[in-house]
Amino acid sequence: MGKATGFLEYKRAGGRELPVGERLRHFGSFTLLPDDETLNRQGARCMDCGVPFCHSSFGCPLGNLIPEWNDFVYRNQWQEAYERLEITNNFPEFTGHLCPAPCETACTLSINDSPVTIKQLELAIIERAFREGWVVPRPPDRLSGKSVAVIGSGPAGLAAAQQLRRNGHGVTVFERSAKIGGLLRYGIPDFKLEKHILDRRLQQMAAEGVVFKTDAAIGEDLSMRYLRKTFDVILIATGAGRPRALEVPGADLRGVHFAMEYLSRANCLVSGETDDRQPINAGGKNVLVIGGGDTGSDCVGTANRQGAKKVYQFEILPKPGEWRHSHNPQWPHRPHILRTTSSHREGCEREWAVMTRELRGVGGRLTEGFFQRVQWKVENNRPRMQPVPGTEFSLKLDLVLLAMGFLHVEQTPFLRESGILFDEKGNIKTTGNYMTSTPGIFVAGDAHSGPSLIVRAIHHGRQAAEAIDDWLKK
Repeated sequence: MGKATGFLEYKRAGGRELPVGERLRHFGSFTLLPDDETLNRQGARCMDCGVPFCHSSFGCPLGNLIPEWNDFVYRNQWQEAYERLEITNNFPEFTGHLCPAPCETACTLSINDSPVTIKQLELAIIERAFREGWVVPRPPDRLSGKSVAVIGSGPAGLAAAQQLRRNGHGVTVFERSAKIGGLLRYGIPDFKLEKHILDRRLQQMAAEGVVFKTDAAIGEDLSMRYLRKTFDVILIATGAGRPRALEVPGADLRGVHFAMEYLSRANCLVSGETDDRQPINAGGKNVLVIGGGDTGSDCVGTANRQGAKKVYQFEILPKPGEWRHSHNPQWPHRPHILRTTSSHREGCEREWAVMTRELRGVGGRLTEGFFQRVQWKVENNRPRMQPVPGTEFSLKLDLVLLAMGFLHVEQTPFLRESGILFDEKGNIKTTGNYMTSTPGIFVAGDAHSGPSLIVRAIHHGRQAAEAIDDWLKK
């Protein structure tokens, strides 16, 4: 805990953001952490709650020792705080920037007050650790003589790779893109995660002995047969890459793109990477983002930075209730309330309960979209959508970005040829403890669980690494 009466003495205080006009001129980070005194007081707000829900099943999937490092921050013992933080989380800088912080909605203070700024404190601790040189390579003391191939370099694959290497196994990470990082590099805009933050962690892992192989598409550049002959174990951590499609007339027009296609090309342009694909530029265009989640929000922020003329965001589900109080109305669960991100505040017209009926174009290029409002009703305990007569409308559009979520792992031929089975949702099925239906092939992250949070991907990567380590010792 922090100070016994800290939650009574100090109010929640976050960092500050650069003004909208300033931050829209670049793709870099625009959030600034508070000074040390403010951070100390925020750590002091962590109360002696008896049962810390922040790292229960309602809060952090990693089981982060949140009350402990909050207490050390309060006492200005930053190195001790970092030592507690790294026990459970390989990449607190990733979660500190990207996690939606279920720990905060589960914080006991959220019953009737503002929660502790857990995410902010986590980020402050790890940034201090990098500045002070406390984050150092931890190569294994002894080698096992066993080898593991990790397919995919997102958060699950990287977490598993680091854990396995520290346990003494030879680890090679295969990535089909030009650089390591997966979704972290190509799917997350720099204004949420600057890529030097990813690169410094990869440097640590390389120094520990993890081998990275890029431009290596399994099933094309390398066969699964080769991997099975070369490595003792294979771990699949390719994520849930199959996007939900928009099945309406005109969805195949030029100017209609999946969100990840748009974001990855934008990220490549920002980083200076070039490939055969042309950038998708929203500059001077009327842009519609279909889908109201985090990926859609990232599209909004990117389009605004590219100089879009107008940005709309439509969601087919009804508008969540607005909650203007500081506490959690559904504690300890994550509340279903309206969330407005920094990207929305930069300029976006949002609509809910809107169905896309048709997209039209001239010469094969998008020019207009046709929509209708819908009403949701519960029938037989299931929500049903009904179009509302007389609510049809249209918009002149130049660019439509589909951010309607992901369905499941991409069921590539190399997975099927390996005898791997899929569950009813299309994800990779396991026989228990992260093992697929093919002995010696494991799976971790969204490829198994379906689309989820980065913090859960790291958790599953760590758990899969433990399961692999146990299997290799048999």
